[in-house]
Amino acid sequence: MSLFIDTVLRLAGWLLLAPLIPGVINKVKAWVAGRRGPPVFQLYYDLAKLWRKGVVLSHVVSPMHVAGVAVGWVALVGAAMLLPLGEGGLAFRGDAILFVYLLAVARFCTALAALDTGSAFEGMGAAREVSYAVLAEVAVITGLVALAVESGSLSLSTMLTPSPGAGVALLGAGLFIVLLAENCRVPFDDPNTHLELTMVHEVMVLDHSGPPLAAVLHGASLKLLIFSVLLAEAVLPLGAMPAWAAAAALAGAVLAIAIGVGLVESFLARFAFRRVPLLLTTAFLLCLFALLTAWKGSEFGVTESSVAERGAPAAEPFFGWRP
Repeated sequence: MSLFIDTVLRLAGWLLLAPLIPGVINKVKAWVAGRRGPPVFQLYYDLAKLWRKGVVLSHVVSPMHVAGVAVGWVALVGAAMLLPLGEGGLAFRGDAILFVYLLAVARFCTALAALDTGSAFEGMGAAREVSYAVLAEVAVITGLVALAVESGSLSLSTMLTPSPGAGVALLGAGLFIVLLAENCRVPFDDPNTHLELTMVHEVMVLDHSGPPLAAVLHGASLKLLIFSVLLAEAVLPLGAMPAWAAAAALAGAVLAIAIGVGLVESFLARFAFRRVPLLLTTAFLLCLFALLTAWKGSEFGVTESSVAERGAPAAEPFFGWRP
């Protein structure tokens, strides 16, 4: 299969499957509450309806109000395309660093589009968004560094395919908390609330309408899918499985994560703002302990191999550091 066809299929898969994850979460929440709930494909219907509507713009906004949404959506698509899905893909050395920066660009553009409206409510939501990101991004970077130390590479295709190490439970717990924070889910935010004083992500898009709002909603679902795939590939040893088994395991893991998010939102209430930094700090510490476990495990493995194989060449340095 040519690179072009493979890229088009991957892009279509990301774009078409992303709105399915919020539908699964909402259906799980409805089942727990004893309600029928909206259909799983409800977001698809909403996106189609929004794309047919016109755009209402305030007279104080600049072109950045729409451009920020477009750039943020493109950045999320680029981050999604960097994640490995089987053979091929857009893997290259150091793509993990670009992955983190693309997620940061998406957040920056969304916050900038919200601030462009001059609304106090949207400015408050943008301030909360970037405040959460200070700790959430540190946890994400620490988790990726743990995978890099475990695999000895900065390429996502290598970092996310080896067998999990001893700290996989710590890393999985930390990344799951980050998933909830980065996607503004309970207990960090309630996507179904209508109180401006308590909203984070939803208050940032109050002045968006029509296709820009559709891009925001699709980007939010795409970001949720990105973190679900990242969590699944960081925990499961997909690299040791056949292609069909790896695809089935990845699909099942993403579905299990969506069900888990729905259960968390069903049994937990939103935390007070003063408790959010504590939970994000816990996520960072979990990823940090996973990093220390991978570091010591790598050091122990190199030491044992050097004792068993006398005269064997030393391991390649990682960032100039040799264990």
